Parts: sequence; structure tokens; C-alpha cells
Amino acid sequence: MQEVVLKIRGRQLYDDQDPEVIELDTEGTMERLDDGWLISYEESALTGLEGVKTGFQVQPGKITLVRSGRLQSQMVFQVGIPHESLYRMDFGALLISVCAIDMDYQLNKDGGTVELAYRIEVEQSAGGIVEYFLEVKKK
Repeated sequence: MQEVVLKIRGRQLYDDQDPEVIELDTEGTMERLDDGWLISYEESALTGLEGVKTGFQVQPGKITLVRSGRLQSQMVFQVGIPHESLYRMDFGALLISVCAIDMDYQLNKDGGTVELAYRIEVEQSAGGIVEYFLEVKKK
């Protein structure tokens, strides 16, 4: 496991609304797994998820986004394959359905990039499109 610096850009696109963009520079960790990488960091007040640890497990053909702490969720992304999961918060849980539109990663021991775009539905209602771009640099 090594310490890294992360530049994260998230964009949410919903019908009839201006895109919501969040950019975050933070520190985290990157760990080599048998079949991929695990990139983790602590959320901040800027993202509205203070007290939450986020991890991107990146494997060939699949990215899993895991959140723990105040909010708990595990979302699995594979292009063209919908996945459902529960999004547990202080006040209850929501059923989330995600389907990756596009994903790509270029990672090695020194860092790299992860790109992910997916459609999201909340409680079986149309949601929108979410895009993530992570740039990872060895500290």
C-alpha cells in the first residue's frame, strides 16, 4: 500500500438541470490487488460526505465503488450490465440501480487515471448520468 495524491472530478447530469460538478484534491492510498487496484480516500465536507471512506476497486472489466462510515454502499460497474444495490444513510436506505456506459483505467505502481461514466436510477425512477475522473499520483 502506498500513499497517493488524488485529483477527483465528479459530474452529475440530470434532465432539465445544470450539471453539478465537484472537484476535490485529497490524499489517499493505492494498493495492488491480485487482479487490479484499490484506491481509497476519506471524503470531506466539500463533497457533503464527511465521515465516509470511499474506495474504488478497479479490476479488468469491472469497477466497484465502496463507501463505508456514515453512508454505506457498494456499487458494481460493468459496461452494459445493470447492477442494483442499497445506499444506506442515517435516515434509511434507497435502492440504487447503476449501469456503466463507459469505463477506462490506466494504472501502475506510480499512479494513473480512472474514468467512469454510468446511468443511475434511484428507487426505480430515472436519475441521470454520473461521471468520475480520478488522477492518481504517487506521493
